[in-house]
Amino acid sequence: MEQEPVILEVNPKETIVINRRSFFGALLSIGAAGMGAILAVPVLRYALYPLYAKSNKNAWSPVGEVNSFSNSSEPVLKPLALKQLDGWREVDTSQTVYVIKSAQGELGVLSSVCPHMGCTIAWHAGEHEFYCPCHGSVFTPDGKHVSGPSPRDMDPLPHKIVDGKLLVNFEYFRENVPNQEVLS
Repeated sequence: MEQEPVILEVNPKETIVINRRSFFGALLSIGAAGMGAILAVPVLRYALYPLYAKSNKNAWSPVGEVNSFSNSSEPVLKPLALKQLDGWREVDTSQTVYVIKSAQGELGVLSSVCPHMGCTIAWHAGEHEFYCPCHGSVFTPDGKHVSGPSPRDMDPLPHKIVDGKLLVNFEYFRENVPNQEVLS
């Protein structure tokens, strides 16, 4: 035996009929949607983690003894061994930097990555300039842009001297934009 449906009059022109079957169907739909949302949150956090995660490691890599750069009049290319967080795994990579000396004798560190398209910039001692072999950008010995398609100067890197050693915090920058935007 089926019970009489409950009739609610919201408006004299509209009538809503609620019976047991439609009530449990709505309750089941709401419950399924709630369970789907609860299960989707951890899955979405797991999938989107690499996009929102910031590496909080401020890894300073040793470049060399400060004394080894005191007599150099030209930029010195130095390799770095880096550990990077790539999504969920840690990756060992290598990168190169140029150690430069200003007219006042202060050391500076420039990234060897071209700000145009990410090629490795080379030092041409004969011309006394930096040159990007991919698209022909030219930079002065202190990293200032002279000519070519590069939208900005070479990227200076944060560096410090601790116990007579030069340390650098290598950063990657967005390519082909006029302002320096740090990616990592």
